[in-house]
Amino acid sequence: MAFELPPLPYAENALDPHISAKTLQFHHGKHHNAYVTNLNNLVKDTPMASASLEDIIKGVAGDAAKAGIFNNAAQTWNHTFFWNSMKPQGGGAPTGEIAKRIDKDFGDYAKFAAEFKQAAATQFGSGWAWLVLDGGKLKVVKTANADLPLAHKQTALLTLDVWEHAYYLDYQNRRPDFIQAYLDHLVNWDFANKNLG
Repeated sequence: MAFELPPLPYAENALDPHISAKTLQFHHGKHHNAYVTNLNNLVKDTPMASASLEDIIKGVAGDAAKAGIFNNAAQTWNHTFFWNSMKPQGGGAPTGEIAKRIDKDFGDYAKFAAEFKQAAATQFGSGWAWLVLDGGKLKVVKTANADLPLAHKQTALLTLDVWEHAYYLDYQNRRPDFIQAYLDHLVNWDFANKNLG
């Protein structure tokens, strides 16, 4: 069965003014959709066509001969995860279990936010900033291009896309402003709590 572009978990204009409907039209409708289309073309008529996205990613990670499959599968997964990492009227300090874990593993929310901002701002070129669970401990990590925690035996809790197409229409070259808006107004802590299990 072919992979399909999942719908956004909110209306295209729901994240205004922090992420515009125009950005989501391009980012979800064009970029994310292209990864799904490319993946379907790459795995058509192979056993991977009926595998889960996660199994494909784990199966081809690190295999240079299958880099195209990895990149498109991982980017399909990353973007779906990114949309769910945000919600309208999100952001601000965490609540629930994730709040306790952040205090325990980072010291407090301010220290986590500083580390996350640093990771997202210093990811050279295209990539992602993540809050992950690694060996029972929360960590902030960054990955380049399509790379993701799943390929490193980490559990992703939240992500921020720092590829230029994620923010350029709204913020031009002001990546730090985009990162701040994500933390202050968009982060979906309910999703992070759910991913903690």
